[in-house]
Amino acid sequence: MVATPVKTKRLSMQVAELTGDTTAIRSLDWDRDRFDIEFGLQNGTTYNSYLVRGEKIALVDTSHEKFRRLYFDTLNGLIDPKTIDYLVISHTEPDHSGLVRDFVELVPDVTVVGSKVAIQFLEDLVHHPFQHRIVKNGDTLDLGNGHVLEFINAPNLHWPDTIFTYDRATGILFTCDAFGMHYCSDDLYDEDLSVIEPDYRFYYECLMAPNARSVLSAMKRMEPLGEINLVANGHGPVLKYNRAELMERYRHWSQAQTKGEKTVAVFYVSDYGYSDRLSQAIAKGIVKTGVAVETLDLKSADPQEVKELASIAVGIVLGTPPASGAHFAEITGNLGTLLASVSAKQSIGMFEAHGEDDEPIFPLLNKFREIGLAKAFEPIRVPEIPTDNLYQRCEEAGTDMGQALTQETKVKQRRSLDTDLDKAIGRISGGLYIITTKKGDRSGAMVASWVMQASFDPPGFTVAVAKDRAIESLLQVGDRFVLNILEEGNYQFLMKHFLKRFGPGEDRFAGVNTRSSGHGSPILADALAYLECEVSGRLECNDHWIVYSQVTDGRVSKPDSLTAVHHRKVGNYY
Repeated sequence: MVATPVKTKRLSMQVAELTGDTTAIRSLDWDRDRFDIEFGLQNGTTYNSYLVRGEKIALVDTSHEKFRRLYFDTLNGLIDPKTIDYLVISHTEPDHSGLVRDFVELVPDVTVVGSKVAIQFLEDLVHHPFQHRIVKNGDTLDLGNGHVLEFINAPNLHWPDTIFTYDRATGILFTCDAFGMHYCSDDLYDEDLSVIEPDYRFYYECLMAPNARSVLSAMKRMEPLGEINLVANGHGPVLKYNRAELMERYRHWSQAQTKGEKTVAVFYVSDYGYSDRLSQAIAKGIVKTGVAVETLDLKSADPQEVKELASIAVGIVLGTPPASGAHFAEITGNLGTLLASVSAKQSIGMFEAHGEDDEPIFPLLNKFREIGLAKAFEPIRVPEIPTDNLYQRCEEAGTDMGQALTQETKVKQRRSLDTDLDKAIGRISGGLYIITTKKGDRSGAMVASWVMQASFDPPGFTVAVAKDRAIESLLQVGDRFVLNILEEGNYQFLMKHFLKRFGPGEDRFAGVNTRSSGHGSPILADALAYLECEVSGRLECNDHWIVYSQVTDGRVSKPDSLTAVHHRKVGNYY
């Protein structure tokens, strides 16, 4: 018997000089296909660490624990680690702080530099005393030879303890997750903008858009800094050639995101269960509807922050905190402040964080309902480790909440539009199609009529997908789906089925005859024809994404039949 070889994930290291005194140590994770809230990665990712040499030496961040041997072998090839004076922790998410315990054991005299929340977390992680220095916005650390490190408070980007670090000698800004992207390549810098910009935007949407207000606050704190020559981020290529353009995109996207008149407050408990990731998934769904989101960690937040955010929000999302233990003692006061600050005009959605001792979700929900808050979505329970399907359910729950909060405004906007213009636009006809997709254990479906062939060679077409559609997250570059073309006179059942409102996580294909395509997406057996497709580009158009896809296969089941045509009476809604 011959054993089946196990495919190992490709891990490698890259070392490059950014300046004479600053070295990038990049851990290249070529095959990683999931990250954070379980959004898919098309191009792997990197974990970037930096060495700054003055009269004293600072290491900015470490790496993921999977790189333990590779990272320390590389570091030892560059420097004797025991000569490093400071370890600067941009934030304590495990992909960047995964080797802190090992480093402190190796270099017991090192001083760990971070925000107050970061140091508190590391004390629980390291389990023995270590030298540390807590820094706040505007504090500096002089390494000598002109290398004065200035710290910028940047909470929630996308971790509650995030700080940026600016080196006055080189103009390098170390930003960890902010201004990064999940993109793995041998290219140190962002030289080819066209190649990286889809991943840069997707990364922003998944991690930063739910914290758009925090993005703008951090960028405002950056204004007094000197010239920024390089953005040394935590993931992907260092920003050099397109630095100004890509940073300005963050500002533009965040300003657009915060223009919404309504805000939902998302409260979670960091480093407890899956609270942070589940809250991110729900927040992502909310922001897709044009509703602003502000996230706040109940563990580290000041009670006044909780009170102010709860009082301005139209909706509240809460991850169940622990019912006992050290975590409970840290957040019980803020939970009481939250209950005292909400009002009957708001809505409430709750999810389990799935720690060892979750506060029972229904008694806690009843406390909010007794105050008069409306239920935004059914409580989301986490029986075990969250799956892709559960993260999708969380995102869909957030989308449902955002749509409900904006429904009245949208109706008023439709009525205020010019009737003649609206009727004229409605005369643009389209076909009738149903997009179906399956990715892992996540699936989706959508009725579409804004479909147009866009190329002959290779064959391709575009489809317009509203930003607040649940399926939008499954139509990223590289994703595959099926375009089912409906038959004239024989589409009523399928239309009725797929136009109904599905609950978060509900099976879209129950009761429908399907078979699997070559890549696993459902093909509707009653469709006139189908095309198997792969997304190769996306263009943002205000409230829709124009998704360009190349066709890889297809078939017509009834050659003599015609495509169903859709005529609208008005053009300002479907």
